Amino acid sequence: MPEMPSLDEIMKMAQDVQAEMQRAQEKLDEIEVEGVSGGGLVKVRASAKGRVVGVEIDESLLQPSEKAMLEDLIAAAINDARAKADAAAAPELQKMTSGIPLPPGFKLPF
Repeated sequence: MPEMPSLDEIMKMAQDVQAEMQRAQEKLDEIEVEGVSGGGLVKVRASAKGRVVGVEIDESLLQPSEKAMLEDLIAAAINDARAKADAAAAPELQKMTSGIPLPPGFKLPF
């Protein structure tokens, strides 16, 4: 049966996990994804951390009669960017947690 780690070892492991989480969060903010809707009429650039960094709207949508459709397309592009951000973040978080002995079912970040 493996020996239980001491409280000092547990605290050190927690500090290491916290430092790794900080590095992973910083790296996620550097990775960019692009959400698209309306066949490319609306594009939203976001970091893998989920921070929106840019919005591009085709001029054909800048008419009062297109307001409702434009709002829907912006929301769809943001949601697409968010899904892509989550997909880009997953491997980075997996790399970070691969060396950490976590109980089954335990998820990071907390």
